[in-house]
Amino acid sequence: MPNTAAEIWFTRCPVPTATGIAYKLGWLSEAFAADGIELKTLQESSAELGRHHYDHRLPTLIREGGNMLAFGARAQGEPTKLIGLTWIEESQLILARPHSGIRSAADLKGKRLALPSWNQNPIPSHVRGTSIARGMSLAGYKGALASAGLTFDDVELVETPDRLRNIGGAGRDLEPRRRGPGGLWPVEALVSGQVDAIYVKGAAALDQARENGLVVAIDLDALPDPRFRVNNGTPRPITVHQSLLDDHFDLVVRFLAVTLRAADYVAEQPERLRDILEFETAGSAQAVDQAYAKLHEGLHPTLDSERLALFEQQKKFLFTHGFLDADFALADWIDPRPLEAARAFNARLPQPVAA
Repeated sequence: MPNTAAEIWFTRCPVPTATGIAYKLGWLSEAFAADGIELKTLQESSAELGRHHYDHRLPTLIREGGNMLAFGARAQGEPTKLIGLTWIEESQLILARPHSGIRSAADLKGKRLALPSWNQNPIPSHVRGTSIARGMSLAGYKGALASAGLTFDDVELVETPDRLRNIGGAGRDLEPRRRGPGGLWPVEALVSGQVDAIYVKGAAALDQARENGLVVAIDLDALPDPRFRVNNGTPRPITVHQSLLDDHFDLVVRFLAVTLRAADYVAEQPERLRDILEFETAGSAQAVDQAYAKLHEGLHPTLDSERLALFEQQKKFLFTHGFLDADFALADWIDPRPLEAARAFNARLPQPVAA
């Protein structure tokens, strides 16, 4: 297993991240090339290495992705550190059939909501943390219901088959770009009338809704209180292995500095991002424009008190609903030093040029 400064690994889910944007622009590779350090992505590696998207047992991995797996790895005892949090509104929606009468969160009372089952991960210890659709659906429903003063007692959760099967540990399959007509979400259950509403997320889900004649009943991104929008990607953590900080702290700082530049680029020139986001999310131009209209507002990683409080909320939710092997103190996981150093170092970096 690679464990040298000759290469830095990072992971890419089909969602917009500062890491993914910096990589697509060529800035990350450029920042490390002079030292002969190769940037590699787990999604373009072997299944044996790709499985570390789940467990973070690759010491030179920098992971910016969904928090369910990051929490799960830490709960299983992996010595990782949280070095940054982003917040990206990415089109969290409750879909319904036309004429369902569901037009607001209050209308969910008494309705049947699809709950994807636990996945069938062949790695037994990863079943809970990798049941992404189940965890995200539960969190999405909880936020929507809470915004209307409702709880899970006010709805019927209907178990639906998991669509993320036989993943075999390959990172590229963890959050699939498309998996049949429903992608990651139980679209068929809604179309067939088995349930009244489903939770979905992302640009590709908007395309799937249109393709299947479904409508947006509730736009969670429009809920004013961010507590109701906390989920797998909000906040989205950046985590590293403790050994990478101990042995190559400067490389982590350099990596973060480039992602900060990428976030600046997004804020200054959001109109130039469409092609990158279409590639990253597998969504159409129309869906990307709709799903990520506020991308520039939360792409800069921080460790501010508000994001940490929302992150703590998500940890408690995952532990309560059985997605974590153990609880742990969030404060013990945080290392603010790399981000602080990256901000200071960033002024010394040459202005990057997009590839």
